[in-house]
Amino acid sequence: QSVRFGSLCVLCVLCGQKCSPQGCRQFDARNKRTDRGDQDSPYSPFPAPVLIALNKPFDVLCQFTDPLGRATLADHVSVPGVYAAGRLDRDSEGLLLLTDNGKLAQRITDPRQALPKTYWAQVEGAPDPNALAQLRLGVVLNDGPTRPADVSLIDGEPAGLWPRVPPIRFRAQIPTHWLQLTIREGRNRQVRRMTAAVGLPTLRLVRAAIGPIRLEHLAPGKWQEIDPRRLR
Repeated sequence: QSVRFGSLCVLCVLCGQKCSPQGCRQFDARNKRTDRGDQDSPYSPFPAPVLIALNKPFDVLCQFTDPLGRATLADHVSVPGVYAAGRLDRDSEGLLLLTDNGKLAQRITDPRQALPKTYWAQVEGAPDPNALAQLRLGVVLNDGPTRPADVSLIDGEPAGLWPRVPPIRFRAQIPTHWLQLTIREGRNRQVRRMTAAVGLPTLRLVRAAIGPIRLEHLAPGKWQEIDPRRLR
């Protein structure tokens, strides 16, 4: 039931309309359940923020326009008003979150929030225990040391991985392996620089998760709407 001032409820004071004896029509209309999920609060007059999870394909820019005519997010997402919360390099693939809400974007991108981001990196060479230990402790890059990372060696390929188009360069005499790395900061091309610093150049990079949100079985170029409350 809405809070009233005489014959007006709080929302009607704002919109200038009188409520019916049964309750506020404005309250009911603005707080009904939609295909985006329930509102953030049962008393909020504002729509819930939009949060979209996209599996960004390789060779797609992390923006909606490009004067050079290269592939962009507009080729895959037609939802008005959303923008990328953070970046994913053109030559990287995987999970990208988009929103229409500035506070939610800050929650995703601000390194002070320490929201973990998990990547699958196909590296050239054979990772030895020393290289993995360096990545876990943090490596020194040209812009300073990284924070410790969670690193594990994947047996074979990551589950659910799709073929890249075009495929990576392949040299039969040099083996490749997959690593899973979880970091809590977001420097430019950080994972690629970290693996290169320990002698393991990254050939393919896929972001698998941002906080509790995972790619699951989302195909490249496809997206789905996510309940933003999952990031609280």
